[in-house]
Amino acid sequence: MAVVKAREQDIDLLARLLRAEAEGEGQQGMLMVGNVGINRIRGNCSDFRGIRTIPQMIYQPHAFEAVQKGYFYQRAREVERRLAQRAVRGERIWPSKFALWYFRPPGECPPTWYNQPFAGKFKLHCFYEPTAEECENIYNTF
Repeated sequence: MAVVKAREQDIDLLARLLRAEAEGEGQQGMLMVGNVGINRIRGNCSDFRGIRTIPQMIYQPHAFEAVQKGYFYQRAREVERRLAQRAVRGERIWPSKFALWYFRPPGECPPTWYNQPFAGKFKLHCFYEPTAEECENIYNTF
């Protein structure tokens, strides 16, 4: 069962994001990008208040660099579609389990990102999850 509403075109859109943002991190890294996106929809907190759908999450201004690149606009592949479906069904893995942010720094992961604590690193991406004070929902909705 899905934890967020998703039509076929939403799955395709999320699949394209996973590929464009994290193809180099492999399937696990792409699933983690999906985790962050779904967390942003379900958490309804911090910078993501009022984000209720996959298109709103993906096209939120300044949310993902990938939407500014041509690679994002290529057709979704089946492998990424399956990963997107897993994320929509609520499958989550550490360090993205409660994360709302990730980025790829040029060096080591800083201990905080926009005042949010470091949750962990996977390959080249650092993941940050909110405090319970910042986003209680992220810890209660799953």
